[in-house]
Amino acid sequence: MNKGKARIQFAALPYRRRADAILEVMLITSRDSGRWVIPKGWQGTGLAGQDSAEREAREEGGLVGRIGERPIGQYRYIKKLSDGSSVPCSVEVFTLEVERQLKSWPERKERDTRWFELKKAAAAVDEPALAAMIRNLPRHLGPSIQPAPTPRRRIAAA
Repeated sequence: MNKGKARIQFAALPYRRRADAILEVMLITSRDSGRWVIPKGWQGTGLAGQDSAEREAREEGGLVGRIGERPIGQYRYIKKLSDGSSVPCSVEVFTLEVERQLKSWPERKERDTRWFELKKAAAAVDEPALAAMIRNLPRHLGPSIQPAPTPRRRIAAA
């Protein structure tokens, strides 16, 4: 493993609000291990971090939407390279409010995509810092987007 300085990647945390007001995030599978991740990759030449994250969401998940201007956080992981080596990576995460998913995109046949409610998405990813970002997504989105309140069960009078 390369124990040098962490290389920077940029990621999108795709989210939507369902018709029943439940907040969800989309996860995609990684190409090598099939584990659940968010779209991420290296910075594109001449692209800002958020633009690189938006590009990755389109290429890896066919996602189109509004990307956040500032990262909501970062997490670290070890990336396995095609030559068998590995490199530490620090990933800056931007929110992506998904407007639609394309019918066709570059990596469609290489990955699965799935919408998850926040708790299930947080449990599905391996990186603790990413799981925390997913659980805390409503806080990053502000007061206009909060998780739907949990309905209270009504007890019938006897």
